[in-house]
Amino acid sequence: MMEKMIFGRYIPGNSFVHKLDPRSKLLFVFAFIIVVFFANNVVTYALLLAFTLLVILLSRIRLYFLINGLKPVIFLMLFTLILHLFMTREGPVLVDLGFIKIYEEGLRQGMFISMRFLMLVFMTSILTLTTSPISITDGLEVLLDPFKKVKLPVHELALMMSISLRFIPTLMDETDKIMKAQMARGSDLSAGPIKDRLKAVVPLLVPLFVSAFKRAEDLATAMEVRGYRGGEGRTKYRQLKWMVRDTAILVVLVLLGVLLWMLRS
Repeated sequence: MMEKMIFGRYIPGNSFVHKLDPRSKLLFVFAFIIVVFFANNVVTYALLLAFTLLVILLSRIRLYFLINGLKPVIFLMLFTLILHLFMTREGPVLVDLGFIKIYEEGLRQGMFISMRFLMLVFMTSILTLTTSPISITDGLEVLLDPFKKVKLPVHELALMMSISLRFIPTLMDETDKIMKAQMARGSDLSAGPIKDRLKAVVPLLVPLFVSAFKRAEDLATAMEVRGYRGGEGRTKYRQLKWMVRDTAILVVLVLLGVLLWMLRS
């Protein structure tokens, strides 16, 4: 499962979404997180889903690849759906088993919230899949530039976020290797009572933390050897260019937000 984790990975490409400025993609994702909460009925969620599929099509990332890579978070969607089924008690009763009752509003809210979660995960995954960590760093630094007036270390914050995104797939791959090594030594992480499973996780976590700290130390040494001293006085080799298409996607998202607001129940 670990090798299928796609969050934090970057896939080089030449699609419309790949060519967008990282600043516009970051603003798009932040705005989409707000817009998605405007939907509250079947029509608005259908529009949001169609728009999300359009973005996936423009990114040229296969939908099957996205769904297959998001399997580790599917249980969160199922948990959200089940929670609403049994906790929301509004509307007509659909299922009555005596001690268990499922209401229409519970099913409706569970499906809507699960869809909202799925679309948010899709959009954030598209951002990391079509934007390199270096570009994300540059885009974040430019967007956060006004905060330099209040002495906020913008460059360092953007660099930390970029390194974190970059190391997510690396740590996932490292975890997968350690799990396979422990299984080859006879350790079973999926059988037995919960107490034994928790004990079996310890041999997995210890080498993972050791490896993570070693990678962090190597990275810090490499940056120091190359003369890294923070963002003060640094020049940029890569220059960001805001194009017409960057403005267009933000305008389209704003129009979608207005339409969703008008169609709200």
